[in-house]
Amino acid sequence: MMMEAPGAVQFVVPRREVTDASLVESWTNSQAYSDIFGLVQAFNEAAKGKACQKDSEGNSEETRHLVDLLSKLDKWIDEIPPIDQPQRFGNKAFRTWHERLEMNAMSLVDPLLPDKYKDANKEIAVYLSGGFGNATRIDYGTGHELSFAAFLCCLCKLRVLKEDDFGSVVCRVFPAYLDVTRKLQSTYNMEPAGSQGVWGLDDFQFLPYIWGSSQLIGRSKIEPSSFPDPKVANFNAGDFMFMSCIDFIYKMKTGPFNEHSSILYSISGLPTWSKINKGLIKMYKGEVLTKFPIIQHFPFGTLLPFTPKRQQ
Repeated sequence: MMMEAPGAVQFVVPRREVTDASLVESWTNSQAYSDIFGLVQAFNEAAKGKACQKDSEGNSEETRHLVDLLSKLDKWIDEIPPIDQPQRFGNKAFRTWHERLEMNAMSLVDPLLPDKYKDANKEIAVYLSGGFGNATRIDYGTGHELSFAAFLCCLCKLRVLKEDDFGSVVCRVFPAYLDVTRKLQSTYNMEPAGSQGVWGLDDFQFLPYIWGSSQLIGRSKIEPSSFPDPKVANFNAGDFMFMSCIDFIYKMKTGPFNEHSSILYSISGLPTWSKINKGLIKMYKGEVLTKFPIIQHFPFGTLLPFTPKRQQ
């Protein structure tokens, strides 16, 4: 993955550019799109055949810092319990949690950055803050997940995260991110943002299915046909993101799997994890990266510019 930040640059607070559906094509031709999709592919390759890491032993200082950052966000949830309110969904205590994140985002990012890129924290902090849900609607979805991916992408472009880190990021950092988002969803009863219901892959996530299916490539003991079994999913949830997603669905939903998760159930009929992985990448481009309702909220800056992709 060839991603580098420009030389001497002026970092800015990112802003939205895709204000109309007609601009989606400009987005797919942009440098930002190229870099983010490049990250999806590079992390997908780095995850191939690898189980999730239980600890940060052997990881770089940068990846350990990211895990510590996410651990801090997790503890904030404990410090800000849900409030008593009449409505079941969208507990307003989430707004307090999110306000704390926005107020501290730059200071959370700052220790990761070398001195020459300290000014980039105002740019990167926006993607970190956007990665955990919307405080007004109290919802979370694939657009917020995309924002966290953009946060990681920025760190790659600044060479804070290097190619040697990709395996640890996707198998240690990203599962830690999922733990935080799931705790937010269950603690504050967050609504799924833009959910397609039974016709969508998942109410909240997409990337862990891509990278999680890559983890399972070559794992002959776990056949695709077995993942709808709740016992199989639960047993393997700690090792593979795909299985942790299925396990979380069983914790959040009741009823037959083939009814509430029909797309996933149909995927279990494919013969190999490799076919599933390729299909999910194609689906991600179609269902997330090119959808105006999602991309209209994505902000662009110096690191992820709306300008046309640079020619190699």
